[in-house]
Amino acid sequence: MNTVTVGIRGGEVVEPTGRRRTELLISEGRIVDVGDNAGEGADVVLDASGCFVTSGLVDLHTHMREPGREEAETVHTAAVGAARGGFTTVCAMPNTTPAIDSPALVRDILRLGENVPCRVLPVGAITKDRAGRELAPMGEMADLGVTMFTDDGTGVADNALMRRAMEYASGLGVTLAQHCEDPALAGGGAMHEGEWSARLGIPGQPAEAEELMVMRDIALSRLTGARIHFQHLSTAGSVEMVRRARAARLAVSAEATTHHFTLTHAECRTFDPVFKVHPPLRTSDDVAAVRAGLADGTIDAIATDHAPHTPETKDLPFDQAPPGMLGLETALALALTELDLPLERILDLMSWTPARIAGLGDDHGSLAVGSRADICVVDPNDTWTVSGRAMASRSRNTPYEGRTLTGRVRHTVYAGRPVFVDGEDNL
Repeated sequence: MNTVTVGIRGGEVVEPTGRRRTELLISEGRIVDVGDNAGEGADVVLDASGCFVTSGLVDLHTHMREPGREEAETVHTAAVGAARGGFTTVCAMPNTTPAIDSPALVRDILRLGENVPCRVLPVGAITKDRAGRELAPMGEMADLGVTMFTDDGTGVADNALMRRAMEYASGLGVTLAQHCEDPALAGGGAMHEGEWSARLGIPGQPAEAEELMVMRDIALSRLTGARIHFQHLSTAGSVEMVRRARAARLAVSAEATTHHFTLTHAECRTFDPVFKVHPPLRTSDDVAAVRAGLADGTIDAIATDHAPHTPETKDLPFDQAPPGMLGLETALALALTELDLPLERILDLMSWTPARIAGLGDDHGSLAVGSRADICVVDPNDTWTVSGRAMASRSRNTPYEGRTLTGRVRHTVYAGRPVFVDGEDNL
């Protein structure tokens, strides 16, 4: 069989070590040449003129819905959306039906991810059926390569159980990720508890529902030495506690979503359930704190929390509709448009550091000879308008419908194969 070579020409390569004008030649899933004319004569040439070329993005928080809710999304449709957004690796959350809480379910996700345009990493549940009562067989799932565990959608409320989970995870060398939400304090809340929930008459979740669990897990991390990753931080108090934990050199990391640094609870004033999400959209002060945490290194990663829902369910009344928003195809553009941060910092938040948290290895980010060819090519000046109907997802619940963004993925290369080229899927 003849090997097809891929060249990337005309762009500026951006790596953790710096920027340079150069070309890449790819063969058999790896970068085989780097230089001024490396891409010349390749079988497939990708034009990167006016673009930056970097390692593929990594999403620590993707809901792919399969198995159980394929009407909203499948592993394949989510992966197509990921490729369009520049992601070459996504971490598949375990709140499926059934939950990813056993080796058999991990194998199912690995199988479903075999022939899709990005790498799919199954994330295992901490407890059986995510019910918070009994630990799932994390060791058996870790043997299959699972490096992260969470009961995402719910937090592990039992203090003693969470301590045991941390002690077990520490021995396995895996990371626990926590959806920080005290169920008793948050119970029944459909949005942030504050001035807008009072005006609208919608039950709210106080910021303290998140912050109490963040506080507890920092204390348990100190006690056990286990690594804890905080998912979708949304409050100023949470950001400050993580900042102090990092200053104390505790083994903590954190992510923030695009919607928690671009939207506030005022969006809910229309009663449109597209703005319902957990944790809920917070105040402008919280948004400012999240942005500050992204800028100063308190928060390690930007995650999408991509959460598809069918129109029939998302069109229910606000308090009855499921929480969640689409995120894979808009995340990078929102970061480039909304954050006043250097490009290298944004790429660190969306590619280089998430790769380390996900266990991809410290060499992710390098585009040197021998590196795996997971690459995205981005035009930072391309202006476009968000449309849910134009997205790859089976769902349409984007809160950014009609918004104009600047910065768009032009090409995505996964394992050496161009899977998204000049705005078209190449499956």
